[in-house]
Amino acid sequence: MAGVNDTTRSALVSTMLTPRFYTTDFDEMDKINVEPVRAEWDALIAQMKSDPNRGHFKRNEQWDDIDIDALPDDLREEFIDFLVSSLTSEFSGCVLYKEMKRRGKNQEICELFGYMSRDESRHAGFINDALKDFGIGVNMGFLAKAKKYTFFKPKFIYYATYLSEKIGYARYITIFRHLEKHPDKRFHPIFKWFREWCNDEFSHGEAFSLIIRSDKRLMEGINKYWIKFFLLAVFATMYVRDHMRPAFHKGLGVDIDDYDMKVFRLTSEISRQCFPLVLDLDNPALHEGFRRMERINRKVMAANEKGGLSGKIAKGFWSAAAAVNFVRMYAIPTKSNTIPATSRLQPVW
Repeated sequence: MAGVNDTTRSALVSTMLTPRFYTTDFDEMDKINVEPVRAEWDALIAQMKSDPNRGHFKRNEQWDDIDIDALPDDLREEFIDFLVSSLTSEFSGCVLYKEMKRRGKNQEICELFGYMSRDESRHAGFINDALKDFGIGVNMGFLAKAKKYTFFKPKFIYYATYLSEKIGYARYITIFRHLEKHPDKRFHPIFKWFREWCNDEFSHGEAFSLIIRSDKRLMEGINKYWIKFFLLAVFATMYVRDHMRPAFHKGLGVDIDDYDMKVFRLTSEISRQCFPLVLDLDNPALHEGFRRMERINRKVMAANEKGGLSGKIAKGFWSAAAAVNFVRMYAIPTKSNTIPATSRLQPVW
């Protein structure tokens, strides 16, 4: 750790709000049978094999010089946090998919994960190049070895990663479309790459949708409760994390609440392709639950900063309050969804 810079140290931190690295039961994943979705599967694999973004992640004349020190202090700090968090999330996918390919025996699944690992590696490397411009690149080799790994059952990997890929698409495309209309708010050139970039995220989500749809049990019975859990957990995490970056969103010229709800609605619309339910985003109680979670998170952060015995007690209290709030949000009724006959969507937003 002595030779690791602060950016790499921040990427190593594991909390409820930071991107995690995952491992799973690879033998169980070998049992995936894509025959029920064969036609759509073959079309998706052919698309990914063609590698439409092969030459996208290269700088060109659109990459402007930028002086990071010219940005206001709060914007600079939050933008770097955004880049490090995005890199960690992308690299997490790269590591997981690469391990799936290495350890798996199901050739069709290994082929898929090989393509996805390729894409996520490009994404993470491109972000890291932007950080290196500022002299604060992340040591990704060290990160892969030192980051704490969380074990998830395969079905939890499917739900969580599906949502991660789709909400990643929704976030990137919403920012890209906004900056198309307001180019004066594009304070860094990396945002110009978001459209094709997020289409990779979209395709990855399509793959997990097909995996989920290949086994009807993953969309029925008790698994409906797990789907609801992951929908709520992913949305609440994004809401709280985004509200920790007010200067970043102000720099982009977006209202955080409006932006988050646009992303949630788009992600919910997309998720109808394989989820039997969606959150009721029009329910005021759900909105208040998100706001309450953000307020509680501020209390937890304050307790962390306070430290000592009183800080630990306060942190324990507010962490329990967060759990209670999540249970209250979980009790809010969802909207049922009839899963369509086919899964494949096109990124037209």
